[in-house]
Amino acid sequence: MRFPARPATIPPQLPEWDPAWSRIVEASTADGTHAFHVLDTLPALTAAGVEPAGTIVALHGNPTWSYLWRRLARATVEAARSGGRAWRLIAPDQLEMGFSERLPHSAMPTPKSAEVRRITDRINDFDAVVTTLIAEVADTGSAAHPIVTIGHDWGGVLSLGWAARNTDLVAAAISLNTAVHQPEDAPLPAPLRATLAGPMLPTATVLTDWFLRVTMGLGDLDAETKDAFHAPYRTPADRWAIGNFVADIPVDADHPSDPELQRIGDDIAAFDKPALLVWGPKDPVFLERYLRDLRGRLPQADVHRFETASHLVSEDHDVPGLVLDWLSARFDAPDTASSPTEAALAKGSSERSGTAASAKGSTFGADPASVRDSDAADIRAVTAILDARRDDETIASVDFAQNPAQQITWRHLWHVTTSIANGLLDLGVKPGDRVSMLVPPGNNLTAALYACLKIGAVAVVADAGLGPKGMTRAITSADPQWIIGELPGLTLARAFGWPGRRISVSPLGPVRSRLFKAETSLTELSRTPHRHELPAPAPDADAAILFTSGSTGPAKGVRYTHADISALAAVLTTTFDVTEGTGLVAGFPPFALLGPAIGATSVTPDMSVTKPKTLTASAIADAIIAGRATMVFASPAAYANVAATASELDGQQRAACAGVELVLSAGAPVPLELMDAIAEVFPNASIHSPYGMTEGLLLTDIDRGGVAAADATGGLGVCVGQPIDGVELALAPIDESGRSADELLQGEAAQGRLGEFVVSAAHIKSGYDNLWRTTVESARDGLHGLHWHRTNDIGHIDEDGRVWLEGRLQHVVTTARGPVGPGGLEALIDADAQVSRSSVVGIGPAGTQALVAVLDAEGTSLAPGLAPLGLTARLREKVAEVGGHDLTAVLVAPEFPTDIRHNSKIDRSRLAAWADSVLAGGPVRGSV
Repeated sequence: MRFPARPATIPPQLPEWDPAWSRIVEASTADGTHAFHVLDTLPALTAAGVEPAGTIVALHGNPTWSYLWRRLARATVEAARSGGRAWRLIAPDQLEMGFSERLPHSAMPTPKSAEVRRITDRINDFDAVVTTLIAEVADTGSAAHPIVTIGHDWGGVLSLGWAARNTDLVAAAISLNTAVHQPEDAPLPAPLRATLAGPMLPTATVLTDWFLRVTMGLGDLDAETKDAFHAPYRTPADRWAIGNFVADIPVDADHPSDPELQRIGDDIAAFDKPALLVWGPKDPVFLERYLRDLRGRLPQADVHRFETASHLVSEDHDVPGLVLDWLSARFDAPDTASSPTEAALAKGSSERSGTAASAKGSTFGADPASVRDSDAADIRAVTAILDARRDDETIASVDFAQNPAQQITWRHLWHVTTSIANGLLDLGVKPGDRVSMLVPPGNNLTAALYACLKIGAVAVVADAGLGPKGMTRAITSADPQWIIGELPGLTLARAFGWPGRRISVSPLGPVRSRLFKAETSLTELSRTPHRHELPAPAPDADAAILFTSGSTGPAKGVRYTHADISALAAVLTTTFDVTEGTGLVAGFPPFALLGPAIGATSVTPDMSVTKPKTLTASAIADAIIAGRATMVFASPAAYANVAATASELDGQQRAACAGVELVLSAGAPVPLELMDAIAEVFPNASIHSPYGMTEGLLLTDIDRGGVAAADATGGLGVCVGQPIDGVELALAPIDESGRSADELLQGEAAQGRLGEFVVSAAHIKSGYDNLWRTTVESARDGLHGLHWHRTNDIGHIDEDGRVWLEGRLQHVVTTARGPVGPGGLEALIDADAQVSRSSVVGIGPAGTQALVAVLDAEGTSLAPGLAPLGLTARLREKVAEVGGHDLTAVLVAPEFPTDIRHNSKIDRSRLAAWADSVLAGGPVRGSV
């Protein structure tokens, strides 16, 4: 079959495509002069009276074309018209692709065909077009006019290769899903194996549009967009280059293009300019191993993963916005780190190295300004108390998850953690390596964690409550080099292909060790002699990646440095007067791990960490007795069951509970009714409900008396008290669109206004892992030169400085009367005797949304569907009288979607979708 030549052409009218962007460019390549169709925004900028101040050169992959960059083109032009830096975008269609020139061919493409255009040819083509066009702008390549590359798929590796060979011109590089190296011990991705299989190559790529259609299925594309991508590839002659591209994939060392790809890989590893890697993890072709390889070659690269995206990541998410934000941070920020973006960058944009500068200090319990200015040398190591008590024979930890309960002394704990640390070093674990902890809270997890902390390895902790899919997404995102796991965790790791070399907790025997690929066990490592001088991790090195509960979207990895954890331990110590020797029963996993850092005897009660309601009064009493504890920490859901089972306590257990002096509850606000029930179990304890989140575990605090006083005011929302020492809090007002302002208010200016809470403290997170944009967006500035964290929680501050929570920013209801925080109205509704809990959601267009109350049927006599008329009338009257709002409807849901970790964070978005469906006539008992 012969394929005739065809000249370059201009695309027809297509959705989202501006014809003014298209031009035909003649460029001299190694094999002659060829005509390329190029997307070029220079004419659009010139028409707007704007002079380019930077150039982005973009390269598509296979089987797309420059249409892939249409949204980036529009975003750059609109930004320039709005006064931002004017980035010119140049995006050629590769030769024989898109609407560029087609060459004549006499046969189908095959891997070793002389007619195949090779990787070397494509980089030369790209160089020819770019060199021809960038000469149109003066001072190109200067600091004032940076040149940045961006590529996707095979365009990613080609553009990175070109950038690495033109560092005199290129200021930075960006890549979307791509690959540089195919490991010899890993098979090609299944879709490529299928396409490359013998006669399948021409059939799938040239004779039919199968390869093209499959690729278009790897993104959330509507029919018009798919058709636009198909536009240049209607016939086999149009598609010859699609087959060419697949045929030129170096599958082994014998492939003609393999030597060139290896050279490109080496060149990329030498590229030391700023880089950004944008990734869609659901890509079945460019798998996680390729991102891992890229991060190894580009350790300076910032990474942003769009967890729900596949191969066509720029079709699924706002990649143009991310790109412009990153470029602004790199090229437009002032010299000082005073902007939110620069503060976030200073706090740790180097996602993997763990060497980012910390904006935090070490003066605990002081105001944030003094914390900021403290010398890092003053920071006490997380393992300092454990090391100081190496000869102490008193009890350090009690683990009721073991049967019988296991007690270990401080001396034993120090010895075991030091031995394991030495064993890990012998095994090859290096400072900065990530270690996924698939171990439930207890002595084994404590030993593994503190061994890692001693050598500077980074603990990755993802809740089992995320479920297998959620844990897979989290652990894959963190990309650990090692896994330490109990058998259930190792089973999941094997079943779902989680990354990392395996270490079991207990010896598995030869058969199971081979099955689960376990190289050794903690038991074996605990016998390692203490022969190494353990490395001293820097205060600003990463210590842990803690994943959020995933209650408001994919769980995010929160980066904590050694300084962060030290600051958190110190805050817990000073705020609640925890002294060395205090007995702490920790039914809330994050704080179970802080015992050795604060010198407390920590006791893990007999309960399932993924099911807080499994904690009984007897279990907590036995834990108190074993640890001689005077302090108890658990979640509200756990305390609810403790109160419900208190009648089962015997005399000794009741006496132990009476000896508790401090009861803490975290994870969700604790209503006064539950506090009163807790007080029946712990009659002599001061009962506190600290407010925090994974990003800042202790921010405010309120005790039982404070809750009672706040309830008496009739304020809207849930009062969580006042900021603890060392925490500074501000409010970002919410506008009519439901967005929070950049302005930060404090004092009287913040009182009584609905806004997003923004905090600054020594012990808040240093960033999000592999989420560059999320890290930047979570930062605010503008007050006292501090680093501020956007909590995403909304509410108001009253005249006494108390914080009242009213929900999450994404759940703000934008009514015609203005924005409404759902939590405030929910507190009113929940006070009704017929209601167990509620959620207020918005139905309808933004700005004119109707308020709908959804009640939980569980634990009540309410039937799913419309609420009884009497209850509806009563709730509408109460909301109108106190809140000044009208409830359009009151519905009863068969169940409430909540997170597993706390069993309390309600997914209002899912309830809103359910309510919208029910009000439109959908099924009441449909999935919520």
